Amino acid sequence: MKSHFDPITLKLFIAVCEEGSIARASQRESIVPSAVCKRLAALEEDLRVTLLARGKHGMKPTAAGTAFVRQARDVLSRMENMYAEMSEFSGGVTGSVRVVASPAAIAAWLPADMATFLSIYRSVRVALKESLSSEIVRSVREGHADLGVCWDASDLSGLETATYRSDHPCVVLHPSHPLATHDALYFEDTLEYESVSVSPGSMMEIMLRQHAALAGKPMATRIEASTFDSACRIVAAGLGIAISPREAVGPTAKALGLTLVPLKNDWANRQFVICSRSQKYTSSSARTLADHLHRLAEGDGIQSNSSPC
Repeated sequence: MKSHFDPITLKLFIAVCEEGSIARASQRESIVPSAVCKRLAALEEDLRVTLLARGKHGMKPTAAGTAFVRQARDVLSRMENMYAEMSEFSGGVTGSVRVVASPAAIAAWLPADMATFLSIYRSVRVALKESLSSEIVRSVREGHADLGVCWDASDLSGLETATYRSDHPCVVLHPSHPLATHDALYFEDTLEYESVSVSPGSMMEIMLRQHAALAGKPMATRIEASTFDSACRIVAAGLGIAISPREAVGPTAKALGLTLVPLKNDWANRQFVICSRSQKYTSSSARTLADHLHRLAEGDGIQSNSSPC
């Protein structure tokens, strides 16, 4: 090897792989495209291997490039970890943390919990992105995110986890709906009625379809909604019922005068977890945030698990 790798080149290579374009990568990293090209060319010459395949639809990493981008993410993660831990000796936790979380966690408690963390650790920056559970786990595994917050029914093998909060799926109903007078319902009781599918492709929606199939009564989906807020508004318009976490839809449902009826099924209590890679790949600031979220959930556990719909 003629020279050592520098973090700027590693960041640029990762950006090109993720964006599939030198132009988009240069815009993301605020550097002119010619400088990106020069660094990538020097990198491939230094390694004596082709890292990127250039085609009419953009740029993709070769087999060697895929291996290199994985190593590059690990190196940058370790460097950030080293910097964050050393900075603790000169004035507290600092750095940046990338968090990917499920829509339910963001709609319910995560922003407020993160606000208490940021009020204590003012030098830490947190980037929060919403995604489905399968994408959350992949982002953490591949190093795109430092922490993930998702349902513990996800495949979390190989990741470290800490318990977070729980939510409780319930039936969201217009007050004039025949089921609105019930104190509690089984999911199977709702299958006779037209429904609103919330976040199609999510683990919750997939699970509901599986339970409907087991009951021999496919869901009568009338309309799809991408957010909990829009699902509540569709229910308020009388276009169907929805199954959504009480914690995520509570404020909107109350504002719209909707009725929330708890589900009696055993699975109607979802445990969320904070997931990350092993400690050697996780920065001090990310570990501190994960510990903070876990402690908050532990302290509020009795209240968050016991309140009715």
